[in-house]
This record gives sequence, structure tokens and C-alpha cells, in this order.
Amino acid sequence: MLNELRSQLGPEKVLTDQDVQERYSHIWTMDQPLQAKAVILPQNTNDVSIALKICHAHQQPVVVHGGLTNLVGGTKTQGHEVVISLEKMNQIEEIDPQSRTMTVQSGVILENIHQAAEEVDLLFPLSFGAKGSAQIGGVISANAGGLRVFKYGVTRQLILGIEAVLADGTVINSLKKIIKDNSAYDLKQLFIGSEGTLGIVTRAVLKLVEAPKSRTSAYIGLNDYNKVISFLKYLDKGSAGTLSAFEIIWNKTYHKMTTAAETSPPLPYDYQYYVLVETLGQDQEKDQARLLNLLESALENELILDAVPAQSESDLAWFWKIREDVRVISASCTFDQHFDVSLPIPLIGSYAAKTAAALESMEGVNHCYTFGHMADGNIHFVVDKTNDSHELRIAINQVVYPPLQKMGGSVSAEHGIGEHKKAYLKLSRTEAEIDLMRRMKEMMDPKGILNVGKVF
Repeated sequence: MLNELRSQLGPEKVLTDQDVQERYSHIWTMDQPLQAKAVILPQNTNDVSIALKICHAHQQPVVVHGGLTNLVGGTKTQGHEVVISLEKMNQIEEIDPQSRTMTVQSGVILENIHQAAEEVDLLFPLSFGAKGSAQIGGVISANAGGLRVFKYGVTRQLILGIEAVLADGTVINSLKKIIKDNSAYDLKQLFIGSEGTLGIVTRAVLKLVEAPKSRTSAYIGLNDYNKVISFLKYLDKGSAGTLSAFEIIWNKTYHKMTTAAETSPPLPYDYQYYVLVETLGQDQEKDQARLLNLLESALENELILDAVPAQSESDLAWFWKIREDVRVISASCTFDQHFDVSLPIPLIGSYAAKTAAALESMEGVNHCYTFGHMADGNIHFVVDKTNDSHELRIAINQVVYPPLQKMGGSVSAEHGIGEHKKAYLKLSRTEAEIDLMRRMKEMMDPKGILNVGKVF
């Protein structure tokens, strides 16, 4: 099999032995050598197709690698797999300002997409902390969310066209720029969020929007979760459609985010909840004045307790660095375990309080840090543990996940299922849904070679 790969792709695109061990499976485990039979470095869709045809013929399991920022074990390997890494497929092929689209290969880093869009006065609004490492193919495969889902939606809403390669090497090309296409099944949606288990995304057409001319932000302090909900509704109604982000950070997390990074806090440590808001508009002076008026009115009516607006570009960078740099929390943990759950917004306050209290009462748990994208119902926990035993991991999962089922929530808001959440998929999906997913997997990957052990 390796000889076939070298012969048809070229030896420089097939790494083995020491070249494999010099790589890794996640950006947080760079000190651990990658375990794999080989790493394939395709430069185009045809290379991916050839590689999969050969692997399919030999029933060779394949794991897909992108920016290696996945948080649910989606890039883990056992040693018997062939890794297909899309890092060389990193070309922005076209920017069409008239159609407001960008056509990219799947290995393009998200931050490079942001910069390319900005150069033509457009915006690709999807953004999150790992934007400097995450590749768009992985972003699509995980249906990533991030900081501006409230206004612009998750990845699924920002993809117009997809090209993907099936397990047997068949290329599915649906690279259309059009917004409306009701010609039977929307096949691209099969690959968005399927975590590389149905096919490998190789190229995509991204939906861009007009670049905003203004950006405002503020930190707000509150002590009552019901008032946090009321403030969200108040701010959304009063901001004339410009509200793009509404992040919530619990007191302990806010304290850790600022002290661990040696960053001064915008607000004192006096409040139970800290809300970070962002608006994107077209007139900086007017939009800043509108936000200030809304905050003043909210203070006068005792809807909020405190607020500090960003007054400059440096303030904006300061405010958002605190929220985006979650690594400072992970770095402070002895061992860390991450969660991204979603549930109806009115239930978040009580669920988060009960869950954090239950976790911190467990032997083996030091702290529970809570924060999230409240406007779209997505909450994160980072659990600081004394050890990384399988038993403690499962015990913590049993505290976080089961209550979500009765609430109509999800065990995965934006990170996917991967290896870590397979046992809990049934809490978010019915038996009929999971059965249909399995049948789709069997149909599109009959030999079961794509991202084996992920999702199912």
C-alpha cells in the first residue's frame, strides 16, 4: 500500500517512520510523537482522491488532520492508521467581491481568511480563539461556532459550496456561489459537521458579508442571572440589529482569566456574572454613543450593576484577549477537562450553578471554570482535576451530561462528538436519528475507513 501511495503521489508526499514521529496529533500535545503508519500530504483534490482510492482498496483506516485544535479527540490516532493532513492545501483560490464569496482549499487557516476578506473590505464573520491555527476544512467538518453565532450563525450558515472526497476516492463537487439552490437534496450539508466520517472536505465557497465600519464593546457586571437574560433582550432590541456577540463569564473564571494572564481586569471582582458585548455597525461615533446611552439607561434602571466600555482599539484588543485566550485557564490546571454544552437560555443559570457545585464537591476536582456564548445558549466548563484517570473523567461526564437530556439540551454545542462523547450521543439524539446516521455512514463509507472510532 505504501509503495502504491509513493508511486502515484510521489515519495515527498508520503511520510513514514521518523518523519511521522516528529509530528503530533494536537497543538496542546506537541511533546508527544504522532503514532501512525504514514502521513500523506496532498496538494490538491486529485491527490486526496488517489490516496483514498488506495486506502479504500486496502481497507486502510484513515484519520484526517487539519489545524489540530479539535477538543473531542477527533485527531487522535492509535498507530495503525494513515493520516491525511491537508496543511499543503492552503490556497485562497478566488475572492469575488461582487458575489461576496471566497473559494478556498481546506487547509487555509481561518485568520488568513479574515485578512484576505478584509483586504477587499469584506468580512468572514466566523471567529474563535483558535483562529490562528484552525484550518477551514476542520472548521467545516466540525461545524464550528464561536463568538458571533448570535448575529451570523454557525459555520453551516456561512458555507455556500463544498467539494469533498468520499472514502472510495469519488469527488463530490458542489462549489456553487449561489445562495438559493432548491434542486433536491443539499448534499454539502452531509459533510458540514460530520467530522470527516462521511468524506474529506477539500475545497469550499465561503459566504462573506460587508465589512463593518464600527466596532464597540463593553464589560458589564451583574449578580442576577434573570437580569442577564433581561439585559440581553434589552440590548438586542436597542442596538438596531448591530449586536454581534454576548459572552458571559462567571466570577471565578473572570478572576482566573485576568490574574493568570497577568491582565488587569476591566471591572473589579465584585460581581457574579461578567458580560462582554460587541456591536458591529457602520458609524463608529453613532454606534458608540448608542451603546453608551443603552448602558447608562440600564444602570439607571438597575438592570445592570456596572459597565465599562472600550474607548480605543487597544481597549478592544484587551477586552477580547481576556475572553479568547482560554489557554490561560488550561495552563493553570493540574489536569483539564473541557465541555461545550447547549441548552435553552433561561435554564443556563440554574444548570451552571448546580453543575459547578456538584463538580467542585467531587474528590479529584479542584475547580470548575464556567463561561460561554450565552446569546446562543452555549456554555463551556473547564474542569481542573488532580489526576487524569479514566474513572474520574467518566464521573465528571456523568455530572455534566445526563441533566441536559430533560432540558432539551445538547452534549455538544460546537466541538463535535469525536472520540470523547460517543457514549453520550444518545442523550442528544433519538434512537431513530442515530440509526439513520449509522446507515448514512455505512452507505458512504462501506468499509469503515474514515475517521474510525469517531462519532460511532
